[in-house]
Amino acid sequence: MTNDHQMLALLLFSAFVAVTLGITTWASRNRHGSAEEFYAGGRLFSPLENGFAIAGDYMSAASFLGISGLIALFGYDGMLYSVGFLVAWLVVLFLVAELVRNCGRFTLADVVAARMAERPVRIAAGTSSVTVSVLYLVAQMVGAGSLVALLLGGTSEAARSWTVIGVGALMVIYVSLGGMRATTWIQIVKAVLLIAGTIALTVLVLLRFHGDFNQLLATAAERSGHGRDFLAPGLRYGGEWAARLDFISLGLALVLGTAGLPHILSRFYTVPTARAARRSVVWAIGLIGGFYLMTIVLGFGAAAIIGPDAVRASNAAGNTAVPLLALDLGGGAGSTGGTVLFAIVAAIAFATILAVVAGITLASSASVAHDLYASLRRRRARAKQYSEVTVARMAAAGIGAAAIGLGLLARDLNVAFLVGLAFAVAASANLPVLLFSLFWRNFTTRGAVWSVYGGLVPAMLLVVLSPVVSGSPEALFPGVDFHVFPLQNPGLVSIPLGFLAGWIGTVTSPEPPDAAKHAETEVRALTGAGAV
Repeated sequence: MTNDHQMLALLLFSAFVAVTLGITTWASRNRHGSAEEFYAGGRLFSPLENGFAIAGDYMSAASFLGISGLIALFGYDGMLYSVGFLVAWLVVLFLVAELVRNCGRFTLADVVAARMAERPVRIAAGTSSVTVSVLYLVAQMVGAGSLVALLLGGTSEAARSWTVIGVGALMVIYVSLGGMRATTWIQIVKAVLLIAGTIALTVLVLLRFHGDFNQLLATAAERSGHGRDFLAPGLRYGGEWAARLDFISLGLALVLGTAGLPHILSRFYTVPTARAARRSVVWAIGLIGGFYLMTIVLGFGAAAIIGPDAVRASNAAGNTAVPLLALDLGGGAGSTGGTVLFAIVAAIAFATILAVVAGITLASSASVAHDLYASLRRRRARAKQYSEVTVARMAAAGIGAAAIGLGLLARDLNVAFLVGLAFAVAASANLPVLLFSLFWRNFTTRGAVWSVYGGLVPAMLLVVLSPVVSGSPEALFPGVDFHVFPLQNPGLVSIPLGFLAGWIGTVTSPEPPDAAKHAETEVRALTGAGAV
C-alpha cells in the first residue's frame, strides 16, 4: 500500500484509540471500586444501549473480515457463517437471556451455582469460560495482524507481531482502568461505526451493479473459476464424507455456541431487569441481522470485483477481502477516494478488534476473579469484593499475554474459522450445564461438573488431534502430522458428549437432587423474584 494509505489509516487508528482511552479515563473516574461496578457497570444501561453494546461485542473481526473473506473464496459455503451466527440469537432470546439475568449476578457460574455446591461448579465453569475467551481472543489478534500486514504491504512480519502485542496491551488498559462501563461505551461507539461503514460499502457494491443482485452473483460466479458451483453448496464442505460432516459440525457449533459465550452472557447483567435484558436481545437481533445480510453482499462483491485469486494472493485465508474491496470501490490504488475509503474501512476493522477484545477480556477476567479466585479464598463480603476487582485486573494482564502468544502462533488461519472453534467449545462445555441447570429438576453437582469437563476436554483434545493443528498445509504445525480426528470442527462429537456427561454424572450421583433449591431457582428464573 502507498504511504497515503498508511498515514491516513494510522491517523484514523490513532483517533479511535484516543477516543477509547478518553472513554476509559472518564469511566475510571466515575466508578467506586465495587464488583458490581467493575463487572456490570452498575446495571445502569438501557435496553437500547445494551443492544448496541451486544451487537458491538458480537460483530467481531471474524464477522467483518473473516466471513466476507470466506464468501469471496467459497461462495455459498461461506454463507453458513452468516446464517449460523444470526440464527443462534433465537436460542439466546427464547432460552437464555431473561433466565440468566434473573438467576445470576456476573458470570455463567452464578447461574449454575445457585442450586449446586458452589466450589466445584465455579471452578469448572470458570475454567471453561477462560478457555473459550482465550480462543475467541486469538481470532481477534489474528485479524489485527492480517489488517496491519495488508496496510504495510505484507512485508513486515515484525510490524504484524508488534500490532498483536499492541492490541493486547490496549485491551488490558481498557479492562483494568475502565471495567464494564468503559467497555460498554467502547462497544457502542464501535457498533455505530461498523454498521455505518458496512452500509456505505454495501450501497457502493450494489451501485456498481446498478442494484441488480443477480448480476452481482453471476459476475462473482464467473470470476471465481468455479462457475455455477460457486453459488451452490459443496465447494468447501462437499465431496468427501469428512467435509460434509464438518459442515454439520460447524452449523451446530455456530447455532448453539452463542448461548455459551461468557462475554455475551455477561452483557445481560448490565441492565436493571430481566425485561430489559430481553429487549436488549431484540435490539441486538435487529442490528446483527442487518449486518450479516450486508456481509453476504460484501463477500460476493469482493468475489465479483476483486476476484478470489487476488483476495487469496493478499491473504491466503481471505481476511483482507473487505479492505481490498473498499480500495477498489473508492477508485483503486493510488486514487484519493480509494485511499480514503480503504483507510476508513481499515480503521473500522481495527476499532472492531479493539472493542471486542476488551469485552472478552473483561468476561474472562471476571471468571478468574469471581469464580476461580473466590472459590479458593473465603473472606468477609466487602473485603472479598474489593480483592476480586484487584485479581480481575491482574487476570486481564495474564489473559492478554496468553492471547498475544497464541495469536502470534495462529496468524495464518482464517479468523471466522478460529471463532468457529471457540463456538464449538462454548457449545460443548457451557451450553449443556446452563440448560440442565435451568430446566432439569434432578440435575446435581456431579452432573454439572461432569457436563463442563465432559464437553471441554473432548473439544480441546479433538482440536489438537484435528487437521487444524497438524497434517495439512494450512495447519498450525504444517511440518508434522499427528492428526487422527478427520473433522476441523469438533462440535458434532463434543457437543453431544457434554450433554451425555451431564446426564451420566447426574444419574450416577450419590447426592439426591435438591427439590427446594430447584423450585426456588425456577421461580426466580421465570418471575425475577429475588433477582439481583
